[in-house]
Amino acid sequence: METGNTGAGNQMGADNNKGMERNNRKERIGTVVSNKMDKTVTVAVRRKVKHPIYGKFVNKTTKFVAADDQNTCNPGDRIRIMETRPLSKTKRWRLVEIIERAK
Repeated sequence: METGNTGAGNQMGADNNKGMERNNRKERIGTVVSNKMDKTVTVAVRRKVKHPIYGKFVNKTTKFVAADDQNTCNPGDRIRIMETRPLSKTKRWRLVEIIERAK
């Protein structure tokens, strides 16, 4: 009888993990570099990395392709993007909010 109860408990635990998984998605803040595609923007995310030998902090840039369904972003905007399921060959991020408009 105990094994039947733990089996049901494990199934419920698996469902709860799926709900938790959605909250643990990666988020990045970056600058829009290009909005020339339809419903898509290219976002450059800067990070500082310490050089392994010299110890100097170096700026590294990574570009992400993100979904912008309303075509609201313009180049220079600071935006927050969130990881999502693959939407196309290169698009794995979606727009969450526009933090600051370009001046």
